[in-house]
Amino acid sequence: MSNRSWGWFEIFNVWANDIQSLFGYTLAASLFLTYGLNGWLVFAAIILSGFIVMVLVNLSGQPSVRYGIPYPVFARTSMGVRGANFPAMVRGIVAIFWYGAQTYFASTAVDLLITGVTGIEGGASFLGMTLIGWISFALVWLFQLYLFWNGIEWIRRFLNWAGPFVYLVMIILAIVIVLRAGSGLFTELGDIFAAQQEPEGGTLGAFLAVTGTMVAYFAAVVINFGDFSRFVRSEREMKIGNLLGLPVNMVIFSFLALVITAGTVALFGEHLTNPTDIVERVDNLALTIVAAVIFFTATVGINLVANFIPPAFDLANLWPEKINFRIGGLITAIAAFFIGGLWVSLISQMGITGFVNTLGAILAPVYGIMVLDYYLIKRGKLDIQELFSASENGTYWYVDGWNTRALIAWLPAAAFSIASVWVPALDALSGYAWVIGALLGAGFYYVTMRKMKHAIGESA
Repeated sequence: MSNRSWGWFEIFNVWANDIQSLFGYTLAASLFLTYGLNGWLVFAAIILSGFIVMVLVNLSGQPSVRYGIPYPVFARTSMGVRGANFPAMVRGIVAIFWYGAQTYFASTAVDLLITGVTGIEGGASFLGMTLIGWISFALVWLFQLYLFWNGIEWIRRFLNWAGPFVYLVMIILAIVIVLRAGSGLFTELGDIFAAQQEPEGGTLGAFLAVTGTMVAYFAAVVINFGDFSRFVRSEREMKIGNLLGLPVNMVIFSFLALVITAGTVALFGEHLTNPTDIVERVDNLALTIVAAVIFFTATVGINLVANFIPPAFDLANLWPEKINFRIGGLITAIAAFFIGGLWVSLISQMGITGFVNTLGAILAPVYGIMVLDYYLIKRGKLDIQELFSASENGTYWYVDGWNTRALIAWLPAAAFSIASVWVPALDALSGYAWVIGALLGAGFYYVTMRKMKHAIGESA
C-alpha cells in the first residue's frame, strides 16, 4: 500500500484530461449538431453514457485496486500467463498509434502559440510540417517523455494541475465568447435545443447512437483502467473519482463546448466544432495564448493517461527480463515519434476511423471475457503468486500458457463486432460495435468455461 498515493481527485483528473482533448472537445460539440436531436436529449445521452462507462470501469478497476496488479497481469487470469500478451499488445499498438497522433495535435497548439506570439511564419514544409511545426512537435515529444521518465508521481502531479486548469481557461474562453457574441448566442442555443429535423433512424435511434458514440470514445481506457486504479488507496475512492470524473465531468465540459460552439455561429455565421478553426477565426492574441495553452495541456494530459502508460506496461509485461516500465515507455515514445511525424503526409490519408474502430472491436470481447471470468468464474478471488508463475502446473497456465477457451470465445465475438464496422448490411450496428463485442465475448466465454470443473465455483 506504500506506493498507493492516488485518491478520488487523481481518478477524477484521469477522466478530466481524457475528455478535455482536442478530439474530446470536437466530439462533444458535434454531438449537439449532427444527429438532429433536441439538445436536452443529447445531454441525457451524454449523462447515460457517463454512467455506463462508470459502471464498466468500476468493474474492470476493482481487481487492480484489490490486488495491485495492472491490466496485462489481470488479463492472465482469463487469457493465460502467455495468452495475456495478445490483448495487451493489441491494446498497446492502438495506444502507440494514438500517442503519435495526439503528440502531433498537441504540437499544433505549440505551433499556434509560437507563431501567434512571435509572428514568425512556419517556413518551408517537410512531410507536411513546417520548421516551426517540427520544432513544436519535438518540444512536445520531449516534454511528455520527461514527465514519464520522472515516474507516475510526476504524471499524477501534472494531471492534478492540468485538469482544474483546463476547466478554468475553458470557462474564461466561454465567457469571452459569450460577451462577444451578445444576444445572438441565445438564439443559436435555442436552435440547438430545439430539434430542427427528424433524426435519421428516429429519435430513439439517434439517442442510442449518441450514447454508443460516447461509450466507444472511452473504450480503450475502459479495457486497461486497472493500470490507473492499481495506484488508488481504496475501491471507495476509485468509485467517487469515477462518478465525478465521468457523468458529472462530461456534462459540465459538454455544456462549455456547446456554449462556445453556439457562440462561433453568432460570431462567424457557421458551426465550428474544431478548436483550431475557432482560434484561427478569433483575431485576439490573448485568446490565442489561452486557447493554445488549453489545447496543449488537455492533449498532453490524455496522451499520458490513455496512450503512454498502457503500452509501457504492456511492453514490460511482454518481456519482463529485458524491458522495465521506463524502457517500455521509451520504446513507445520512439515508435510514436515516427507515427506523429508521418501523420500529416501519410497516416492521416489512410483514414483513421475504420482502423481504430476495428481495433476497438477486436478488444471489446476481451473486456467481456475478463470481467465475466473474474466475477462469475473466479468469484473475485485471485492467487497473486500463481499470476506470476511459469509453472506448467500453475492455475493460470491452462494449455501451454494459453486459455484456448478464451480464444475460442474471442474469435466469433470479435469477428461479428468487426463486421458491424465494415459490413454495409450491419451498418446500423456500427455505433454499438464495442458493446456488442463485449457482450458476445462474455456470453461465449461463459458457455465454453461452464463445464470446466476446476473453474466453476473454485477460486484461482
